[in-house]
Amino acid sequence: MMTTVNEKYSIENESFSIQYLNLKGKFNMAKSHHHSYYEIFYLLEGERTYLINNKEYKAQKGDLVIINPHDSHHTTSTDVPNFERIVIYFKPEFILPQCEELADTLFPLAQGSQLLRFPLKDQQAIDQIIREILAECSQQESGYEPCVKSTLTLLLVRIYRLLNQADQDIQDHTHPMFDKIQEITSYIKRHYHDDIKLEDIAKNFYISSSYLSRTFKKVTGFGFREYLMEIRLNEAKKRLRETQEKTLTIAEQVGFSNASHFNMAFKKLVGVTPIQYRKKSQDTFSNNHNSSHH
Repeated sequence: MMTTVNEKYSIENESFSIQYLNLKGKFNMAKSHHHSYYEIFYLLEGERTYLINNKEYKAQKGDLVIINPHDSHHTTSTDVPNFERIVIYFKPEFILPQCEELADTLFPLAQGSQLLRFPLKDQQAIDQIIREILAECSQQESGYEPCVKSTLTLLLVRIYRLLNQADQDIQDHTHPMFDKIQEITSYIKRHYHDDIKLEDIAKNFYISSSYLSRTFKKVTGFGFREYLMEIRLNEAKKRLRETQEKTLTIAEQVGFSNASHFNMAFKKLVGVTPIQYRKKSQDTFSNNHNSSHH
């Protein structure tokens, strides 16, 4: 049984469009296709197998897939059935002429079609920008079109900078500890609700604590405790949005031993209390639901 939530918004005769899709079940595109505009595929949850010009990529949560015009591509399910994603389609003229001098930098995007996986800290900035574009399109308040154009330009500049940042060895995944840190972050994502300590992880993975601490920050952009907090609070945000569970229950489920520590950490990172966050999310959802285009 397949269930979907599907919202799509377009601007200027579809020279720009954005589509949010949350699909429960498996879905495989029948065949490859191509189009004359750019595509930015952002995976919020789950996994997808992406085929671009017959080359296979496995997209995971937080990954971006960049498709240049006329490149053949399609997606299929992995063993993980459900997925949630946002796709942006646009023609260069949508954000020209205001960034004419950046045109060579931003087009073709990211030196060709490819999958991009950034450190978590950068992923979050990208996530925020893409969600902002979706919110502008769904709410359609006055001035939303120029706002979408400038935010899309910001997204493209951010992607360009990340691809050209100094620490290329990390970006190219050739840092000798990259695979080990990937294993450790996967472990944290599975066990974030447990009492996890850097010393225990270091012992489990046969690394010295001090070396793990230094390398972890270099590869992920986060300190170990900061990363763990980020994972816990991201999960808490998801539960606040999608369930009616009490905040105390959610705090315990994501690894906080007491509610006041949870509330303090949440407000510090998110800027509002868990209860305010839930209310704001539900208000946004009901606005989207009332004005969504299916």
